[in-house]
Amino acid sequence: MTMVMYLLPVALGLGALGLGAFLWTLKSGQYDDLEGAACRILDDKDETPLADEPQTPATLKMLC
Repeated sequence: MTMVMYLLPVALGLGALGLGAFLWTLKSGQYDDLEGAACRILDDKDETPLADEPQTPATLKMLC
């Protein structure tokens, strides 16, 4: 029974800390543009394909 007296405040404190972190992320705008981040990883408009680059020893080391 005495262990519950220690674990209950710890569990409530960790829950409150998690809730506070979630509310902070909502307030700071972390979830504003979910689809933009998903599409941004697929966009490679300013990168050249690896097949078009000359194969030098420096680029071969980067590929490994």
